Amino acid sequence: MKVLVVGGGGREHAICWALKKSPKVTELFCAPGNAGISSIATCVPITATDVDAMVQWAVDNAMDFVMVAPDDPLALGMVDAMEAAGLKTFGPRKNAAIIEASKAFSKELMAKYHIPTAKYKTFTDEAEALAYIDQEGAPIVVKADGLALGKGVTVAETVEEAKQAVRDMMEGGKFGASGLTVVIEECMVGPEVTVLCFADGEHIAPMPSSQDHKRAYDGNLGPNTGGMGAFTPSPNYTPELADQCMKEIFLPTMAAMKAEGRPFKGVIYFGLMLTPQGPKVVEYNARFGDPETQAVLYQLDSDLFEIFNACVDGTLADLVIRWKPGAACCLVLASGGYPLSYEKGFEISGLDRVENATVFHAGTKFGPTGAYLTNGGRVLGVTASGDTLAQAVEHAYAAAKPISWKDMHFRTDIGKVWVD
Repeated sequence: MKVLVVGGGGREHAICWALKKSPKVTELFCAPGNAGISSIATCVPITATDVDAMVQWAVDNAMDFVMVAPDDPLALGMVDAMEAAGLKTFGPRKNAAIIEASKAFSKELMAKYHIPTAKYKTFTDEAEALAYIDQEGAPIVVKADGLALGKGVTVAETVEEAKQAVRDMMEGGKFGASGLTVVIEECMVGPEVTVLCFADGEHIAPMPSSQDHKRAYDGNLGPNTGGMGAFTPSPNYTPELADQCMKEIFLPTMAAMKAEGRPFKGVIYFGLMLTPQGPKVVEYNARFGDPETQAVLYQLDSDLFEIFNACVDGTLADLVIRWKPGAACCLVLASGGYPLSYEKGFEISGLDRVENATVFHAGTKFGPTGAYLTNGGRVLGVTASGDTLAQAVEHAYAAAKPISWKDMHFRTDIGKVWVD
């Protein structure tokens, strides 16, 4: 079958890598893809958010199956458009992708259906938002309502920091239209865990838990990023907690979306905080997380294409999804200066010397001589497995050693808090 994956980052490289293993996938395409993805799929130069051009290409080239990976095209309704053109497509429709595209919607959904989350209030008036911060005090969390590349959240330690975040969003237009509405919520405490789940509108199949590292620098310092590394599984996420989350969060969320006339098909991402009062939802995403996907799919021992089809067909409950034992770690190698200003176009060396790991490309392109060049903030995700988390972390760092380019930056403590 001819399969198109929409997107062009490390997550999409991991998805293509997993799909390539399926005997049912005979031709694999990725739009726009990147230099690394081009080694396993034919890259198509169409921007991920160009819905009309993407649909037209998929129709003209007789795709049998389309997988839409990133948040922006999902929020724009690319799945709806593909389906309207008669193409079998994996991912939530626009009316379900709103669970990520609007934080105000997701908080209201949780309140209505009694799904545990932080206390919150939504604001469209800046003065009211600032007054609420004065009333509640700090620490407090300020979130842009809409999509902001995973960077629209400020965990403010002081009242002034919170107020500045509100001003930046509502007055300064830091996130454009995404920040004109803000959600302000209590600051929850406890370990954070991500659980990605396959969903077919009714049934849900959780993947192994994972943990992301959002801050740019060691010790969880510096600005928020799209994610500097991830590992799976999380030692904090016990079987008892998994059962509790299934009963109190996962199944109620699926039922709530169905009751609202927005059945969710695709991958739903549960960002959880394991608080002293029990697990609570930090955020929902309507797609695979990045870089959690690289670590989690590394452990998949079933046919990903079969799973995608079951999600679309509503037959997920009939499938037994197998996972490899042990652990996996994805270490992100980034451009110096990321997530703020950084230079691109540096030649990457050492990729041919990487052993016992897979390097997923996030931001690369080919130079005039055919060498890999940096082409983004997050450039590579070096992913390795091991019998234990300590081994997986050790293998990922060892595999990354030969890789270098000018001003390359990475955290030295991915997963280390759990293995020291």
